[in-house]
Amino acid sequence: MSARVEIYTWSSCPFCIRAKGLLKQKQVDFIEYCIDGDNQARMEMSERANGRTSLPQIFVDDKHIGGCDDLYEINATGELDKLLQGIS
Repeated sequence: MSARVEIYTWSSCPFCIRAKGLLKQKQVDFIEYCIDGDNQARMEMSERANGRTSLPQIFVDDKHIGGCDDLYEINATGELDKLLQGIS
């Protein structure tokens, strides 16, 4: 079973584009919530992301990963592949 990956983005955000690029490179299917200008959606994202308001915000199986730098950091340690495979 593959992990459920969700990412909150803005369409013109370079960090969002970079994070999606890594996920695509790894051939990960993800659900994207493009919240351009939607303050209600941003508030909901912030609640899920422990108060963080920056974009992107990434979740793997409802576990909050963080933003683009966080995603690349756990990728560098090999933790991302484990999460994507459902290994904790």
